[in-house]
Amino acid sequence: MTLDNPKLHSLAQATEYRERQRAAGRRVVLTNGVFDLLHTGHLYSLQRARQCGDALIVALNADASVRALKGPTRPVQTEEQRAYALGALACVDAIVIFGAPRLTAEIEALRPDVYCKAGDYTLEKLDPGERGALQAAGTRIEFMPFLHGFSTTGLIARIRQAGDV
Repeated sequence: MTLDNPKLHSLAQATEYRERQRAAGRRVVLTNGVFDLLHTGHLYSLQRARQCGDALIVALNADASVRALKGPTRPVQTEEQRAYALGALACVDAIVIFGAPRLTAEIEALRPDVYCKAGDYTLEKLDPGERGALQAAGTRIEFMPFLHGFSTTGLIARIRQAGDV
């Protein structure tokens, strides 16, 4: 079954969306991540990111990049399913799936006004290529407060433990 998701765009479509926002004088925020099994920490970060501008674009790791980052048992949900869940959120305006290990090409194409990352990141932890692309675009970098105790890895462990009960 194909899930209808009007917020899911190719990079070219997301770039067009971004340009329409810019022409309307709206500030665009970009964030990215795996977003496998949406949880409170994800929702908090996404809502806070959206408050940093007028429109939020989420760059979602493709399945292959998730496996490279997290191991062969991840993602739990496919990129289409994860994008669908994100698309159901009012705080998310557009989604683009990216397959490269880094977000540099998407940053260069989208040129966001603001880039938001969860508070477990710091400027020093950002990939140098991504950070350089953000700086070249004149993008303000914001780190959202991190809610401790909320992680997909921890959630999966609790689900496994509950299954043993």
